[in-house]
Amino acid sequence: MRSLMDMPLELRGRTVADVMVRGPKTVPASASVTEARSELLDDHVHVVLIVEGGALVGTVERRDLVGAPASDPALQHAVLDGRTVPPTVAAEDARLLLLARGRRRLAVVDEHGALLGLLCLKRRLTGFCSDADVAARAGS
Repeated sequence: MRSLMDMPLELRGRTVADVMVRGPKTVPASASVTEARSELLDDHVHVVLIVEGGALVGTVERRDLVGAPASDPALQHAVLDGRTVPPTVAAEDARLLLLARGRRRLAVVDEHGALLGLLCLKRRLTGFCSDADVAARAGS
């Protein structure tokens, strides 16, 4: 069993809602595979969030699009199962879940499926990207 001392200090007592990126980039449900691939050209982008009316209707990672025809709707190749997390989960529990799954991103959704944010595990795997981190990258 892990002790509190094993947990990164910045995550103690925090939830997913506390550490998520609140304004993640999204694409509409009408986005094509070509549009999704374009989003994934940025090496910081690990998942494309597909929304319709504020609800998350799918997520697409690079591997989901292997062999997909460019003109297909991205939603046709999208996955939700295992790619979302509620905002109330402890941040450390979410970090451990990501590590166990070999992932770095989870969409944060409420009980109705509304997209609230994106949980982005940093490359060092001990903490999460913030809105300020994302803004700084976009400005550089």
